[in-house]
Amino acid sequence: MSKYGKMTSKKNTPQSQKAHPDQVKNNAGGYSFKLGPFEQFERFLILGSMGGTYYVSERKLTLDNANVIDQCASLDAKKTIDMIVDVSVNGRAPKQDPAIYALARLAGHKDLEVRKGALGALTQVCRIGTHLFSFLSDVEEFRGWGRLLRTAVANWYLEKEPRALAYQVTKYQQREGESHRDALRRAHPSTQDSDLNEVLRYAAQKLTVPVEWIHSTKPHQVLFGAVEAAKRAENASQIVDLIDKHDLVRECIPTQFLNDPKVWEALFQKMPMGAMIRNLAKMTTIGLIAPMSDVAIEVVRRLQNTEAIRKARIHPLQVLFAQATYAQGHGFRGSNRWTPIPQITDALDDAFYKAFENVEPTGKRFLLGIDVSGSMGYGYIANSFVTPAMGAAAMAMVTMRAEQNWYCHGFAGSFVDLGLTAKMTMPEVLRKTNSMNFGSTDCSVPMNYACDRKIPVDTFCVYTDNETWVGNRNHPFQALEKYRNKMGIDAKLVVIGMTATDVTIANPNDAGMLDVVGFDASTPRVISDFAK
Repeated sequence: MSKYGKMTSKKNTPQSQKAHPDQVKNNAGGYSFKLGPFEQFERFLILGSMGGTYYVSERKLTLDNANVIDQCASLDAKKTIDMIVDVSVNGRAPKQDPAIYALARLAGHKDLEVRKGALGALTQVCRIGTHLFSFLSDVEEFRGWGRLLRTAVANWYLEKEPRALAYQVTKYQQREGESHRDALRRAHPSTQDSDLNEVLRYAAQKLTVPVEWIHSTKPHQVLFGAVEAAKRAENASQIVDLIDKHDLVRECIPTQFLNDPKVWEALFQKMPMGAMIRNLAKMTTIGLIAPMSDVAIEVVRRLQNTEAIRKARIHPLQVLFAQATYAQGHGFRGSNRWTPIPQITDALDDAFYKAFENVEPTGKRFLLGIDVSGSMGYGYIANSFVTPAMGAAAMAMVTMRAEQNWYCHGFAGSFVDLGLTAKMTMPEVLRKTNSMNFGSTDCSVPMNYACDRKIPVDTFCVYTDNETWVGNRNHPFQALEKYRNKMGIDAKLVVIGMTATDVTIANPNDAGMLDVVGFDASTPRVISDFAK
């Protein structure tokens, strides 16, 4: 008998039938275990619901997760809000949109204390102007502009230093049909600080800024003066001078100068890591990044800086998307073309792994099963181009790079050799996986395969949407029990959920099984710790 407890099932029950009292019918018609509300909420915060899944429309998936937000709030509102803050502040999710949506929904909750808690977390979750605009767009679905909301939005502006707020209102001007002018008109922030008042008047478009402010001793006035000077610039040299002296960002540069290499070179000098990654293709297109150029060498150096990547909250999916786009030499939309610099492609590959939390090798034996069934090729993770199947392969590569003892295959109704190696670049991995989507979903395949061939495994990692349904096959948890008994190994199972649905193949009653979220930046470390 396994050390993880008494056998929960002695049968090889078809997946089309319930094999455990806690199982529920999944979206494909088979039976899986129901996730707890907080576990489902965590999936939503990290993966979102954009694009839906093969079995569930985007609208229904969003509604299901909206309901689970309410359920979590009724169970423990503080824990729910703390989860939103944790995922947002610690850079665990590829996009902020799900966290912002959840916070906005709770800001309109029927319970006053829940509303207060959610609005009290506004400045932690909505750290930049773009986040604030997204929140305002979402929150109006759930409530009107009462006192609590006005105070919270006013505090978003009033808690900042004048120069920091000036940066926000010049860099992030509008989004989602919202603007600073609209927000200020409704929030009515009031302060006795004359400098802060000046910034608020500028944001509300009630202040005419003289170019002479560029020579002021007040930092916020200098920034406003530089922005106004940029609007009147007659040539690129003037723009470069303004960027060098006053740290103007791209959003403050008139569009007619945004194809000039000298302008981009000036922007690059103090460009934040996230902006640099997003603009690699642009800088290569205009010739600033070229073979053996100083800028190309500096880009590689920055991408190799683990601490800088983590400090900038660069999420692995952001790097993955940038690398796949950059390596193909053209955008997914638009007509831009460029010749990729191999060293930058390789540096992005390294940066992808650096963006995850540190993973220490365990010395354990891993069997990695990547679900490449038809349903995994549908929908996209966090509004990217990455399908669940492609994301699953990318996640598996983190463990393959960290561990020495692993065996990796894809599966649908059977085990398929994807030809993956730990030394492959991520674009190669994505291409291989993207071409392999096929067939039915049978999540018992990895355990049954290892059992039939007597492969010694300490930890199975199954990357899947959990929609297992093949009627004549045993359930995945039964397959693991069978493997443990036959091999005499107390093997563990980690299920990496790649979609924001509410089911898992992991038996929550078995301490040797764990459900985690795909593309959570902490997941590879959690897998490593669990395996040990």
